[in-house]
Amino acid sequence: MKTLTRTLQEDTDAGMLPLLAKLWKTNAVGLERPALIAAIVKAMLDPARAEQVWDSLTDQQRGAMQMLLGSEGRMPMAKFSRLFGEVRQMGAAQIEREKPLEKPIGVAEALYYRGLIAQSFELADAGPRVVIYVPDDLAAVLPVRKTSYSNLEAEPDEPEAPSVEALPSVTGIQTADTSIVDDMTTLLAYLQLVLPLLDAGALAAQDRDDLRSHLLKQDEARLTFLFGLGLSADLIEVQGGKAAPKRAEARRWLSGSRAAQVQHLAEAWKASVVYRDLWHVPGLHPEPGGELDDYDPSAAREGVLELMGGLVPRQDWWALEVFIQSVKATDPDFQRPDGNYESWYIRNDAGDYLNGFESWEAVEGALLEFYITGPMHWLGLLDRADDAARVTAYGRAFLGQAPWPTPADPEDKITLKDDGTLLISRKIPRVDRFQAARFTTWVAAGDPYSYRLDAAGIERAAEQGINTGHIASFLARALGDAPLPPAVARLLDNWRAGPAASVTVEQLQVLRTTAPETLDRILDTPALRRYLGARLGPMAVIVRAGQWDGLRAALGEQGIQIET
Repeated sequence: MKTLTRTLQEDTDAGMLPLLAKLWKTNAVGLERPALIAAIVKAMLDPARAEQVWDSLTDQQRGAMQMLLGSEGRMPMAKFSRLFGEVRQMGAAQIEREKPLEKPIGVAEALYYRGLIAQSFELADAGPRVVIYVPDDLAAVLPVRKTSYSNLEAEPDEPEAPSVEALPSVTGIQTADTSIVDDMTTLLAYLQLVLPLLDAGALAAQDRDDLRSHLLKQDEARLTFLFGLGLSADLIEVQGGKAAPKRAEARRWLSGSRAAQVQHLAEAWKASVVYRDLWHVPGLHPEPGGELDDYDPSAAREGVLELMGGLVPRQDWWALEVFIQSVKATDPDFQRPDGNYESWYIRNDAGDYLNGFESWEAVEGALLEFYITGPMHWLGLLDRADDAARVTAYGRAFLGQAPWPTPADPEDKITLKDDGTLLISRKIPRVDRFQAARFTTWVAAGDPYSYRLDAAGIERAAEQGINTGHIASFLARALGDAPLPPAVARLLDNWRAGPAASVTVEQLQVLRTTAPETLDRILDTPALRRYLGARLGPMAVIVRAGQWDGLRAALGEQGIQIET
């Protein structure tokens, strides 16, 4: 950290220097600040005087120093304060009045006003935070091996991290899979076809409904994750409020092996600042404003994943709750760099604010559970069971415990049925299914997926610049030497030059009479004929669009009864 000189210069109030001079038996009379600091440093780094001050400490105070020095001489202030109390920052007048040496409010304050500890800022992975530390050169002269205290059992101590042991058996197993790759392919194809307008940066309700039935896993939370993951992985871009595949990046990903695709998505989640897991934890409702606006989800994940790699068994099942409690004991502030549990505004389902360290399980514990049962399971990194989890081969690679698996993708062929139905299994390269989805009508998701080659699909393909020649080439490559079914060949041939003709479908209002003579009379009357179109038969005629009310009134004036 810092030397004692820098500590007294940068992190110590000037009003505290006379107190330290008196405690460490230094003559402060007539000395200016630089000379006073030099004299105090000389006294505090004298091993004999350091031993005298050490011996004057209580058992609890020495225990706190031992713990701090055992943590490389520093600890987040929030954590140290939870264990050993707060430190009141005082100037000279308040020190004289409150006498913190004689009447400290806790262990931490007693150590602070003896100059044994100080506080400063440091930049951690998750952001800036306040730390309590022991100056490096002071730590070197303290007699830390001298343990005359005997009441260690009564000391505040770090909660012991429970060991995350292997479970002999579990129930309710849900094996992880790589369906996230298949559903991402479907999402990219949907965006390519629809180019949906987003609602507050997310897929609109209608698009979610239209898309969900074509996903292998239709969970609402997983769909939200899927879209955020696509943005994070640079596969999706938003322009003018509309979402679309990012052409080059999406095609590169679609063309990769399944293992490489999983790795790309997993690394994208790990680094994502777009998808903020805390906002998707069931039962938690973060409110905008304050320090939460600067929340860094990637730093929180980084800390948890590092802990997970060292805590959980590599191949066996382990208890979810034990892992959560182990994180609480090891690094409870993994997502709060300053250890402040009062500055975030998060409500539960009942509308109550979850403040203070006593809400750790409700917030941090719930987030840890969500990591495991949500994103890490969806990405194929963890198997799930009832209140338990197990790291998969992909998960071990993700945690840095093994090389990333590189299995060869199995081979398979697209099946084209006589009626134009394409059956595409999950073994087919994702880029091929993406292409097929662009010129067909989507029928059903599954293994295999089902698509239908029909006029509607060909029309949609033409809007994207895909003609029947492109479609025929794709099918020829997919089918190898097999000829196209006659009906499919005929369909493509008929559409080769585009539609041969067009028709329109309209909804019309029709006036029907009870006798041909009545209709003849109406059509012979100019005041009535002006509201009508083509005659459909002896007793029926089309009513012009928007003219029904006028016709109704005119018929009444002619004494003709109307029944609707």
